[in-house]
Amino acid sequence: MQLSKENLKRVNVQPELSIPGERIFELPEKVLQFGTGVLLRGLPDYFIDKANKQGIFNGRVVVVKSTNKGGTDAFGKQDGLYTICVKGVEDNKTIEETIINASVSRVLSAGDDWKEILKCASNPEMKLIISNTTEVGIVLTDDDITSSPPHSFPGKLLAFLCERYKVFNGSEESGMVIIPTELITNNGDKLKEIVLQLADKNKLDKDLIQWLKTANHFCNSLVDRIVPGALPKADHKAMEEKLGYTDELMIMAESFRLWAIESASDKVKEVLSFSKADDGVVITPDIEKFRELKLRLLNGTHTFSCAVAVLSGYESVKEALNDEAMLLFIRRLLLLEIADVMDSKDISYNEACAFANKVIDRFRNPFLDHKWLSISVNYSSKMKMRNVPLLQKYFAKHANVPQHMSLGFAAYIAFMKCMQEEDGKYYGTANGTTYLVDDNAASFFAKQWAKNDIDELVNCVLANESLWGTDLSVHREFARTIKENLLLILNEGVAAAIEKRHLQKITV
Repeated sequence: MQLSKENLKRVNVQPELSIPGERIFELPEKVLQFGTGVLLRGLPDYFIDKANKQGIFNGRVVVVKSTNKGGTDAFGKQDGLYTICVKGVEDNKTIEETIINASVSRVLSAGDDWKEILKCASNPEMKLIISNTTEVGIVLTDDDITSSPPHSFPGKLLAFLCERYKVFNGSEESGMVIIPTELITNNGDKLKEIVLQLADKNKLDKDLIQWLKTANHFCNSLVDRIVPGALPKADHKAMEEKLGYTDELMIMAESFRLWAIESASDKVKEVLSFSKADDGVVITPDIEKFRELKLRLLNGTHTFSCAVAVLSGYESVKEALNDEAMLLFIRRLLLLEIADVMDSKDISYNEACAFANKVIDRFRNPFLDHKWLSISVNYSSKMKMRNVPLLQKYFAKHANVPQHMSLGFAAYIAFMKCMQEEDGKYYGTANGTTYLVDDNAASFFAKQWAKNDIDELVNCVLANESLWGTDLSVHREFARTIKENLLLILNEGVAAAIEKRHLQKITV
């Protein structure tokens, strides 16, 4: 039996299963969504479905499939329904929830159904546009918006807004709330800038351009939820047997969820009424705080810990966190060093620690199989963007050296010990296993390691302003600590380095 509206009544009811009621299928379409990807289905659509079931938002989503890959058949056969398996850890408690999501009304192909998509512009209840166009992107092209459809996502968006303007005679009330979730800084501002540039390129009427600027709300947003997508085949099959139906669209998501949306507008808050259903949706005049928390505490900790874990022989994040020494290293890195330097007028130490503890829960999630080598891709640029600012803040605030950051940085240098092979790629070796060093700085590190001089190696790496945007070698005590840690890693291994660099035991 396939999941569908008609078959809902035949589903095996489970205590943790959320099933939509019949009234949800009668709700009006209020959202146009560009993208069918798992992030959108696992976060914005999750919030909308939750609100609908609470009788709050009362609106469904028309999804636009922008790429030519795959079709819309699965969504059609399942009446837009799909299962979300939420699995995670919160406060050391395992969270498992299964949801039949009914937020999607229909899925339309931009290539085949463009006229039908434009008809949505005449729907007065449709006031929200969401996007995650990972394969198309927020980029400016020489797009002709009269094409059917325009090539780029900004072109499609502009064509839709032009149709909206025409249908409602440019009324202020007809403006849309537009929230991109693409993972670029100031995504809303960037999208608005490109749409306006594209409007100029297409020589649109100045009154229409003014309406685009003033009546529409382009909001910056930040999304934070790990949505791996399809479950492992065995788990997928077991879940289908348990629920009594097949589902081609079933996905998994971690329990943590955050959608931070930047706006001070009352209209935006009114349109996004689904935010009342879950505190994971935050509407605020400035989302920079949330970006910093995620970038430094989640992503930064991944980067400082990655080489430590790989050189210790761990493949996945959850595997490393099962080791008490690694768990203690990461916990202290987060709470004693990163959270400490994040303490500011915008982010309190307690707030940073609260987020840090959630990060630990997320790292320990037994249902996620996040590989350290995947995290190591573009390692050097990640270290520069995420962690060099943390080091600089620590140096400015303290007279001593951050022991855990230093060990993480030294392990990174050890990880980057590599050689170029016949295929032109660079490889390193740890615990008898060869790994790919997928990094733009690999050739630089290969040359430095070939000199076989630790002092020269560390000095050259730290002083490389093209890598870090600054000269880290001026912090002499930091450089000395890096050399000591690197020698310890090379001679005795990472486990010994962790043990010798541990500070006094703390209670978290």
